[in-house]
Amino acid sequence: MTSNEVLTQFQNCRLIRNHQLIIEDLWIRNGKIINPEKVFFDEKRAADIKYDCKGCIIAPGFIELQINGGYGVDFSHDVDTVEIGIETVAKGLLSTGVTSFCPTIVTSPKETYHRILPKIKKKQGGKHGATILGIHLEGPFINPNKKGAHPENFILDFDHGFNEILETYGYLENTKIITLAPEKKNSEILIKALIKKDITVALGHSMANLSEGEKAVEAGATLITHLFNAMLPFHHRDPGLVGLLASDKILNEPPIYFGIIADGVHTHPSAVRIAHRTNPNGLIVVTDAISAMGLEEGIHHIGQLDLEVRNGKAYIAGTSTLCGSIATMDECVRILQKFTGCSLVYALETASLHPAKCLKIDDKKGTLNYGSDGDFIFLNDNLEILSTWIAGECVFISKQKDNILKQEFEKISKVNS
Repeated sequence: MTSNEVLTQFQNCRLIRNHQLIIEDLWIRNGKIINPEKVFFDEKRAADIKYDCKGCIIAPGFIELQINGGYGVDFSHDVDTVEIGIETVAKGLLSTGVTSFCPTIVTSPKETYHRILPKIKKKQGGKHGATILGIHLEGPFINPNKKGAHPENFILDFDHGFNEILETYGYLENTKIITLAPEKKNSEILIKALIKKDITVALGHSMANLSEGEKAVEAGATLITHLFNAMLPFHHRDPGLVGLLASDKILNEPPIYFGIIADGVHTHPSAVRIAHRTNPNGLIVVTDAISAMGLEEGIHHIGQLDLEVRNGKAYIAGTSTLCGSIATMDECVRILQKFTGCSLVYALETASLHPAKCLKIDDKKGTLNYGSDGDFIFLNDNLEILSTWIAGECVFISKQKDNILKQEFEKISKVNS
């Protein structure tokens, strides 16, 4: 029997399925979640490995759509070592429950795009790190008045055809998301061209009014980058991009997906609650994490700019301008639940099912449905990560003293090795 044919049964667990926490076994074979009925009635066989989960929660692995780096790595800055840097972050993310992610490149010189983008390739995850779904290009077609931590001298307009995009980035083969400002001239042309390339278009770093945002969504944009941050504040006469959450001109369900940096710093708890109550099905937790995630306070960098971590927050060095988060995904999920009072299941789905739906990969990721990839995490009732699995393989075991499954994880790991 090959390792791919091994049938594993996870018993005594609580699964997230159909938006509910249910008591049911999880069956894995060949890296996929399978329907046990066929095993019982057609194959008439028992599991090769049975695993007592001791009542813990099994949820789909987290999917991170916006992360600039971490553990001392900056994807936009470390041009010569970006391949090693990607591996470092991908490995580190396993401890936070992230099984798939989109490395994010902020506004950069054309030369930087041309050198970095071919080096960041889509890659299946495993013990070496989380799966790389594709790149998130945040800029440079954004509004300089809402540049945030993006260097203004590299921000560009879109004046011509799609060839201008290719000239700027140089390489789009592994790109999954592009953030742009919809008020830019010819933005609708750009959005339609990117959609044809199967690239998700996000709206952000923008001064757009609601009408401009609605036109962008009609052209094919489906995501808002870090809602409330780097955009016009909500106004009752023109709510700007925030108004897309309740627009009556957008007939899709949900109207639009939107990232929320639920780190307790970037977005006030009341703002998080407003977004959650207005369009709960569109909320996606993102970290927007920077190189300082996992590091001590001091001077670091993001893209072309120096940053400073002080008092648990990250600023552009020498200023009071926030430039990214240093919170991990599991921390953000816990904060979201605290801020909104939402259910445990919903909190976990904002970091798994919702981003999977946004990227249109929910047929294989973001759920524990039959036929989905075996990417999942074990958690306790405090939503702390106990273990992370990719394609049915244990890739991380928490060393915390109260990890009641540690011995079971280690036993299974030895069998799999």
